[in-house]
Amino acid sequence: MTILAAAPFPALDEPRPVLDEADVAPLAEVVGAELSVPLVHGGGARYVNLDYAASAPALRAVADRVAELLPLYASVHRGAGYASAVCTSAYEAARAEIAAFVGAADDHVVVFTRNTTDALNLLATAVPAVAPGGGAGRAGRAGRAGSAGGVVHLDIEHHANLLPWQRLGARVVRAAGTRAETVAAVEAELAASPAALLAVTGASNVTGECPPLAELTSVAHRHGARIVVDGAQLVPHRRVSLAESGIDYLAFSGHKIYAPFGAGALVGRRDWLAAAPPYLAGGGAVREVRLGGTEWAAVPARHEAGTPNVVGAVALAAACRAVAALGPDAVSAHETALVRRLTRGLAAIDGVRTLRLWPSAADHDRDEDDRDEDDRGEDDRDEDDRIGVVTFTVDGYPAALVAQYLSAEHGIGVRDGRFCAHPLLARLTADGTGVRASVGLGSRAADVDRLLSALTALRADGPAWAYAATEAGWAPDPDPRALPGWLTGEFPGAASPCGD
Repeated sequence: MTILAAAPFPALDEPRPVLDEADVAPLAEVVGAELSVPLVHGGGARYVNLDYAASAPALRAVADRVAELLPLYASVHRGAGYASAVCTSAYEAARAEIAAFVGAADDHVVVFTRNTTDALNLLATAVPAVAPGGGAGRAGRAGRAGSAGGVVHLDIEHHANLLPWQRLGARVVRAAGTRAETVAAVEAELAASPAALLAVTGASNVTGECPPLAELTSVAHRHGARIVVDGAQLVPHRRVSLAESGIDYLAFSGHKIYAPFGAGALVGRRDWLAAAPPYLAGGGAVREVRLGGTEWAAVPARHEAGTPNVVGAVALAAACRAVAALGPDAVSAHETALVRRLTRGLAAIDGVRTLRLWPSAADHDRDEDDRDEDDRGEDDRDEDDRIGVVTFTVDGYPAALVAQYLSAEHGIGVRDGRFCAHPLLARLTADGTGVRASVGLGSRAADVDRLLSALTALRADGPAWAYAATEAGWAPDPDPRALPGWLTGEFPGAASPCGD
């Protein structure tokens, strides 16, 4: 059967002027944009979703593409019927489209996974041992990098980019006080002892700050290592080209880039993945099975055992196409205006502190009204080094209570806790927790203003409702909000299986 080729991406938009913060409207339509949620004191409010960094809502364009596919849903690579042929073509076309979106080179491969965590665990099985004299050994010696300390990562990583390497005995570099000092620390570690792989986040899911990937890539390659970027937070906000940047591997998730249908991807150099044992043993990953042994398929099929998630793959490709069509300048201008409005608003509320790893021009102790235009330009350029994620603390209130208050009394969704980045939160706050607000393509200035108004009221008057401490954190007491009619049971409030 002929596999349909993916259509080329639309041309990116020309650069756009900086947006007026007060006029920022949604950049794209998302499903649930006008959702109304109940409040504890009665009535309801338009839901303000400031939790894009956890799971972004589906773009309308993505949901429409999924709706087009569902009537044709059938097996992939396994059926002779027309619907199976369509789904197989759609699945492989999605692979090509995703490769184009991230600027994959000719020797790169796209492996579909469940999410970023799955993708990085897959790569962990493929990292070769460190060869004598430095750098990675032959690709055939996969999965033993940890025995030689062959993976290096920063201490600021999300657990998805920490735990797979921790199990291999990876070496940890503490992020220093500036980006430049952090790069120097990584270089010193790689120079002191060889490594096969440097694993870094593309953007912190706690502070939104972006490590200098170009410099880190150069450092890794200079010392014979490859680099993998956890792109879960970066890819929805910034365009990445593997071929142009030299990044060797990129992992990202559909549910972060407006395609919450259970798919992610690992994109990168073919040789390590081709030499690694199959990630899962099962149908689809084989060429020939005999009772005495098995001949495994080539990549990417080698690591995609089982029935493929064609809906997730098609949704992820549709999201990539939709984000690309907006253009990186439009996305950046929209996000920068919202983040600037949010950070300046939080700074104006007494007792609210935002978390950062590295200093910015805005951190200088100067009154903003006294700064000249050149100084303001420095602040604006600093926002280019962060995405739409801002974490903060509120004096006198636990993070979990703040989040519950915002939800129960104001209809605002944020994230609280340790964000699956326990070591970093332990560095940044006294109790190792914070409140995170994150924006995306469906965000508007009014969303930021709702949050700032609610926090101002909290600091001035405290909560208007009673809250009780629970094993999971805090919850309204009582909580009269009801679940939708198609669900049963009591409203669960906050719960996390691992204190995230």
